[in-house]
Amino acid sequence: LLYSLLHLTGYARPTMDDVKQFRQLNSVTAGHPENHLLDAVEVPTGPLGQGISNAVGLAAASAHLGAVFNKDGHELINNFTYAICGDGCLQEGVSAEACSLAGHLKLGRLIVLYDDNNITIDGDTSISFTEDVKMRYESYGWQVLEVADGNTTDVSEIVKAVEEAKACTDKPTLIRIKTVIGFGAAKAGTAGVHGAPLGWDDIKSVRKAFGMDPEESFKIDDSVSEYFASLKAANDKLASEWDGKLAAYKEAFPTEGAELERRIKGELPEGWADHLPKWTAADKALATRASSGKVLNACVDAIPDIVGGSADLTGSNVTKLENSHDFQANAQDGRYFRFGVREHGMAAICNGMAAYGGLIPFGATFLNFAGYALGAMRLSALGEFQVLYIMTHDSIGLGEDGPTHQPIGMLATLRSIPNMYVFRPADANEVSGSYKAALGLRKSPSVFALSRQNLANLEHSDADKVAKGGYVVFPADKTPDLTFVATGSEVEIAIAAAQLLAADGITTNVVSMPCVDLFDEQDTAYKKEVFQEGVPVISVEAASPLGWHKYAHFQLGISTFGVSAPIDDAYKHFGLTKENIAEKAKRVHKKLGGKATWLVDPIDA
Repeated sequence: LLYSLLHLTGYARPTMDDVKQFRQLNSVTAGHPENHLLDAVEVPTGPLGQGISNAVGLAAASAHLGAVFNKDGHELINNFTYAICGDGCLQEGVSAEACSLAGHLKLGRLIVLYDDNNITIDGDTSISFTEDVKMRYESYGWQVLEVADGNTTDVSEIVKAVEEAKACTDKPTLIRIKTVIGFGAAKAGTAGVHGAPLGWDDIKSVRKAFGMDPEESFKIDDSVSEYFASLKAANDKLASEWDGKLAAYKEAFPTEGAELERRIKGELPEGWADHLPKWTAADKALATRASSGKVLNACVDAIPDIVGGSADLTGSNVTKLENSHDFQANAQDGRYFRFGVREHGMAAICNGMAAYGGLIPFGATFLNFAGYALGAMRLSALGEFQVLYIMTHDSIGLGEDGPTHQPIGMLATLRSIPNMYVFRPADANEVSGSYKAALGLRKSPSVFALSRQNLANLEHSDADKVAKGGYVVFPADKTPDLTFVATGSEVEIAIAAAQLLAADGITTNVVSMPCVDLFDEQDTAYKKEVFQEGVPVISVEAASPLGWHKYAHFQLGISTFGVSAPIDDAYKHFGLTKENIAEKAKRVHKKLGGKATWLVDPIDA
């Protein structure tokens, strides 16, 4: 349906040949639409519930940008956001999270057409989905309209409902349209036409029933082409008028006009990175969540595109914006979003805001609760959306809250997602460097894994070197006997272990690797500078050791769930103390010293 409409309405792609290549290798017409393949596709919405949730983000972005830029007599940003959903979309929890928030925020320019055909893949919805959708959405604060027959060629009732929806400016609208799935086909009204081919015989009978030549494929009637050509001409005229409005706006408000144009182009303000805070080793130790709060606010002040909020953990995530206010129904210029306890909805809404353009959204929660949000976070990466995920309480360092909250496997999970950049900074300067690097990744989401406990500011930490992903943060005074590679809170422990080894005559340097994903992208020459030939490498991270084999000969990590205990006891329980690390390192040195395989020397195959 989408590809057909895009072709008919005059987009350059998909062409008719593209449509013929539906679901084929290297085609732009993938089995589920992907925005990086076609300019006219806003978001990748294959997983049910994501599209309607993205629509909430699109509508929120429009409302915010309109509140920021619109002036009396110059209303540039006032579009309606339309989405089409089905029964399955409304069963997914993510849609409930997002739509609940949309009702609270009174996003009146959001209109959802609900194709209510009572069918999902397993069969009739009577087997699993019998709730009163209308009552549920009205309880969210939505207006719900109904169209009794969506199968007729007379669309006047649908048009009437859309116009009524547009007139309601203080509530989003759900238009419930009763339809028969596969209308006209032999298996109409059954799960047999949900995602399965009709078969050629049935296709021919459907064509015949609708007055088409049953033997012709990919044929567009002249009357249809002429109708859609007239729509394109009308829409081209609207686009030209909007360009004129933008020109008039820029003339009347040159400062705001230049700012809006910068955002449309997707450029960052000049000199924004000059505002990033810096620390010295003499400065007070800070939890990286605390230094993140300072860096976030510096970035927000320098880059007005940044908006976002927390899933009900503002104080714990340290994401309060000092120089802005909440986005609410009566304050849509606010830059801080109260997402509530809705992690999955938060991520999907952020994707919608990023897709709209002109904004860089962030969402915050505990790192372990990325598990709630993963469905949408993965689509951030697939959709090439620059979303910043601020995730605190990143390890057993959160202490007494125990294994339900300690994210042992989450770093490995997130690092495994293509185009997802995971930062785990070791101190405040690396936090600054992480934000700087992440904000430069214009087509990628980033995750900041941040500590609850205070971390010392390291003597040789370097914000600029974070862009390399990893670097030597504790250099040996000669060719090292061993190398530790660590992230986050374990870097300072690795340095302390290296100092113990020095007393035993074992020279050790320490590599901080705040972003494995960025280090993976460096050339071999740089990697060989960091990890020297023949030198055994030991990784140290209070998380699953999965993935460290590519850089470390021996991995120190955690392969079980965590424990509920004070932080020092938890680290001691898992052997992540300077004494135990040094003892393990001696054994590695004894076995591999001077003859370790050079893991960063690639094999050409």
